[in-house]
Amino acid sequence: MVARPNFIELPSKDIDAARLFYAGAFGWQLTGFGPSYACTMTGDVDIGLQSDPAEVTAAPLAVIQVDDLEAAMLGVTTCGGRILKPIFGFPGGRRFHFADPNGNELAVMAVEPA
Repeated sequence: MVARPNFIELPSKDIDAARLFYAGAFGWQLTGFGPSYACTMTGDVDIGLQSDPAEVTAAPLAVIQVDDLEAAMLGVTTCGGRILKPIFGFPGGRRFHFADPNGNELAVMAVEPA
């Protein structure tokens, strides 16, 4: 199974301020997906800004891209990870969140073909 970090999601209390900051400081172009989410779309390691209080994580969220989401979930649970959010869809793919044995929240995603 291929697995690589491909996304980092940052909690953002004020998404407009965060978008202005990252665009100004680093020249990032952020695509909006509704009023509470925006992200870069470079195809490399991208950055997402999450401001929805129901979805925001307590710390930055590393996202690992895999080619087989179900196999990755089985591997996570078999090796002692705890599923925090079961598989769900989002624009462009599906993912789940888990806690590793130290309590760190991460996500695993698979890209859906267009």
